[in-house]
Amino acid sequence: MVMPSLPSPGTTSLSLRAPANYLCGLTWDGVHLWHSDQGAAKIFAIDRTDGSIVREFGCASVRADLAYDGSMLCQVGGRPKRIVLVDPDTGEVTGRRDVLPASGRLTGIEIGPEGMWMCLRSPMVVQLRDYPAMTVRREYNVPGSAPSGLTYARGTVVFGDFEEGRLHAIDAASGAHLGSAYVAGRPTGVTWDGERLWYCDFPNHLLRTVELEDVLA
Repeated sequence: MVMPSLPSPGTTSLSLRAPANYLCGLTWDGVHLWHSDQGAAKIFAIDRTDGSIVREFGCASVRADLAYDGSMLCQVGGRPKRIVLVDPDTGEVTGRRDVLPASGRLTGIEIGPEGMWMCLRSPMVVQLRDYPAMTVRREYNVPGSAPSGLTYARGTVVFGDFEEGRLHAIDAASGAHLGSAYVAGRPTGVTWDGERLWYCDFPNHLLRTVELEDVLA
């Protein structure tokens, strides 16, 4: 059921059919894309070259974005939202990390060299937290009203705004707004594979790519 659209020679655009219909999280472990779907209550490992599913397992906790900390998948899940640690080999839940104050605000996460980056709504902010301690180190007010996924790329934090159908980029060190770009569909999970940005196009059930430079323009 995976229907890849491979890039033409000389281009880097790519879209892959998502394996289910309620697209939430997206992250990269250095080998595979990992994608979580709330409706299916599953997490999938996906080959980015052809969209094939390498591994899948059930995860009833899926509520928003997904990250990888070097050994465990970090799924935003539960009520109130927290970080649910999932073994990428077995699908076993190995632990949980509270995000205080407890709330439903958390929508996007990714691990960067400084710690865990997060986007939260009402008010819309990007935070850097120590990991695994989860204490706040930095907080930036950012544009938008409906934050979705988030990732870290080359000293830049990129996050989505679902309602606007747009990706924003800020400088990780200062919080300065560096640029934004409208994208196809409405973004949820976002990640960086070292070459390009990937995001979940929620209404069209696709995993799409966009160049970082296009968001910084």
